[in-house]
Order: sequence, then C-alpha cells, then structure tokens
Amino acid sequence: MENTKDISIIIPAYNENESLPELTAWIKKVLDEKGLSFEIIIVDDGSNDGSWDTITRLSKEDPDIHGICFRRNYGKSAALYCGFKEAVGRVVFTMDADLQDSPDELPEMYRMIVEDGWDIVSGWKQHRQDNKLTKNLPSKLYNATARAITGIKLHDMNCGLKAYDREVVKNIEVYGEMHRYIPYLAKNAGFTRITEKPVHHQKRKYGVSKFGMERFINGFLDLLSLWFLSTFGKKPMHFFGYTGLFMFLVGFVMTVWIIAAKLIHQGAGLPFRAVTDQPLFYLALLSVVIGVMLFLAGFICELISRSTAERNSYNIRSRV
Repeated sequence: MENTKDISIIIPAYNENESLPELTAWIKKVLDEKGLSFEIIIVDDGSNDGSWDTITRLSKEDPDIHGICFRRNYGKSAALYCGFKEAVGRVVFTMDADLQDSPDELPEMYRMIVEDGWDIVSGWKQHRQDNKLTKNLPSKLYNATARAITGIKLHDMNCGLKAYDREVVKNIEVYGEMHRYIPYLAKNAGFTRITEKPVHHQKRKYGVSKFGMERFINGFLDLLSLWFLSTFGKKPMHFFGYTGLFMFLVGFVMTVWIIAAKLIHQGAGLPFRAVTDQPLFYLALLSVVIGVMLFLAGFICELISRSTAERNSYNIRSRV
C-alpha cells in the first residue's frame, strides 16, 4: 500500500473539548512550516463534553483532520488500535489531547525515524509539570520496574508522545490497557531499534487528568501479563511443567524424609510420631497435589495453544 502522507498523528480524546482547536492549530502550524504532509486522527473515546461536535467542525474546516467517535468510553488502548488501523503516514505519532505534549517535537522525531532508522522514538519528560508526590515519584518507580522486566532502557515508558515507523503499528495489536507497553509489544514483534528523545512537558491548561493512582497498580499487573505471554505464550508447559516438577519433587522429598526418619527411630527403639500425626506430612502432600495440578494445567494450556489460529503467526521482514 502506497503511503499518502508523511505523518499520521493519533490523538485519543476524552472530554478535551477546550484543548482540541488549539492543539490541531499548533500541529498544523509546525508541520506546514516544515513542508510535511500529514493527517490528524482524533479518536473521541466516549466524551460527554461536546468534543465530538468540535472534532466534526474541525474536520469540515480542514480535510487533514479526521475523527472517530466511540459510542462509549473504551479506553486509550482501544482508541490507539482504531487510530493505528486507519493511519496511512510514513511515520505514525501518538500524543495526548491535553496540550501537555508539544507539537514542536514532531519534526525532529520524524527525522529520527526516517533518516536515523529507528523503529520507535519515545518521548522522555525529563522535567514533568505534574504533582511530584502523586505523579513523579510513582512514575519513577513504575519506569524502573518496567525497564527491569522488559529490558528496554526507556526513562518514560508511559509518555504519550511517541513516533513509530508505520510497519510497527501495522504489526502489533494494542488491547486492554496495553497502550503503556507498546514499545514492549513492538520488541516482541521483532522491532528492536527503540530509542528516546527528551521532550518538553507543559502544565495542563484545560480540564483535569483522567488517570488516578490506580493506573500504576493496573500498569504493573498488565506488565506481568505481557511478560508471561511473551515468554511462555507459545510454550506454556515450560512454565507450568517446571513449576509443577519443582513442587512435586519438594513434596516427594519431604514425604521420603518423614517416612525414613520414622523408620530409623522405630528401628533404633527411639520415640517416634506416626507419619499422619506430623504437620509436615500434610504440607508434603499438598506440594505433591499442587505439582500434579500444575502439570495438568500445562497440558491443557498446550492443547489450547496448539488449537489457536495464531500458533504459526510470524512477522516476516522481507522476501527475495
């Protein structure tokens, strides 16, 4: 499919009616000055403040502005998924609608993708304009955990301002609340040239933040899910089998130890307790049962994995 634009910009919007005209005008000014063709795709994620009316008006005034309207609030991942599906630009950007991301960063990030050959350029808000207690400190802890688990050395994994080579967004699927980990999804799909660029971060001008402290807990749980799926998604028996084998062996060794100790004491005429009177015996029995159950879970997961349509789905870079 032939590219028709240099840049596609995906903007998820939820109750950001006041900021949209200013943001789109700012984007247009920056990109027109650089002579870059572009499209802006605004995804209204079930807003109830008149955002869709504003998007409709902006679209009529400028053919480079397009809109998608959800019937209800589905979340940022759903908005990005639909935006990625529609994007036709050589480089695809994501940015928030709250004016905290600066469009002045777009030309340089575009150059880093096109000329330097990066797959992803992620924004890094070095100097955040958020509350230090509720945003900055939890964000630092969250990003440190993400770096340790994913192996991707980004300081700000959750920054909304990112640039992607078009091939990246066409070969990944964003779902649930996985928008925080698009670089990790891309890495698992084989797009490993990932870097970051310090970007200017501004204070929110209109409205209030739509994200609370619970996003850090949800983000950590999503990260564990992604790690498990990427590591054991097509070989679940490797996880359940090893774990089950370990639990079974622990229980077996404990059982043998208890029986052997009882027989030794009995043979030497020393006081001894019946095997079934010892709490350790029941812990050993529990360990054996859990080990067997994990083995069975592994077999069931293998059957499910081998029955899926995507079991032999691979990203192919090129053919000759």
